[in-house]
Amino acid sequence: MSRSTIHLPRSARRLLSTAGALALAGVLVVGCTSNEPDEEDNEGDGEAAPASDENSGGSSNDETGETVTIGFSGPEADHGWLAAINSSALEEAEKYDDIDLRATEGTNDPGLQIQQVETFINEGVDAIVLLPTDGASLTDVAQRAMDAGIPVVNVDREFSSPFAARTTILGDNYGMGVSAGTYACQLIEENNISDPVIAEIAGIDSLPLTQDRSEGFAEALSNCGQEVDNRVAAEFTVESGEAEASNLLQAAPEIDIIWNHDDDQGVGVKAAFENAGRDEFFFIGGAGSCNAMDWIENGEMEATVLYPPTQAADGIRLARLIAQGKGMSDLVQVAVPRRIVLDAPVVTADNVDEHREGCFDS
Repeated sequence: MSRSTIHLPRSARRLLSTAGALALAGVLVVGCTSNEPDEEDNEGDGEAAPASDENSGGSSNDETGETVTIGFSGPEADHGWLAAINSSALEEAEKYDDIDLRATEGTNDPGLQIQQVETFINEGVDAIVLLPTDGASLTDVAQRAMDAGIPVVNVDREFSSPFAARTTILGDNYGMGVSAGTYACQLIEENNISDPVIAEIAGIDSLPLTQDRSEGFAEALSNCGQEVDNRVAAEFTVESGEAEASNLLQAAPEIDIIWNHDDDQGVGVKAAFENAGRDEFFFIGGAGSCNAMDWIENGEMEATVLYPPTQAADGIRLARLIAQGKGMSDLVQVAVPRRIVLDAPVVTADNVDEHREGCFDS
């Protein structure tokens, strides 16, 4: 088994990155186990001291605590979004000098990933953050970790059993579709498009995430009396995106709105548009790549719907809290929730600057 161990100290700066800022649906900020200020903080003028360092944007839970060992196993970085998942986890761990991160080599082999988790169990790590190659295949080994008293944070691809993870953090695939469909309805109304032709370029149709995105899109469109007229499914790759977009354009001589599920395959989709000389439609993307941000700024794309690549970074922060017995002060029940679903906002020319720092390279 190929494996590397990384010991990552916190950097001198405590300014949270955009990855941290997007964490927990942009709502839940990591906080103290108690909502009450410490007595020593109230000495002096009688006013409570702020919970964080100046300009840190965090809370006293970011202060150094007991060192915890966190095992991280993520995917092979063969896709821009997946590469960003891995890098965001490593970068987040660097912010804390009380995290001893054991990061394995990314893999798409469930068997190898099972071995990686087994090694974490044998080493007796304090917590495991796992984005499984396949949720069902990794369920049993994650359950073994939990049975051994090691909390598991499940990222993005869910296990088959709720008992296999202490906490699950997910992007909102159904919400992506809803956001894209709702924005398409807005475009139809604002531009007075009568009898619009709406197209969809999905990802791998056999995957539940693709099915959820398509279902959300269709249901949002139905709210404004519309439906998908032309649909193709690609494979989340540049090559498949170009091939399937070309097929779509040949089948539909006129299109008003196109939603492409994935900005990585969108590189090929965009190439197909250019090769066909077609630009009569509003083009909506998905995930939030830097390419998409560029296209939006240049007027070559109407919008993209975020699927945050910060989920593993959020997982690292949550694993640290759980292993240290801490919670989240913005909740009345401060214990870390068992399930967190991140937001899927629409990025347009009006707010692209707000999301630019969180984009990923395709």
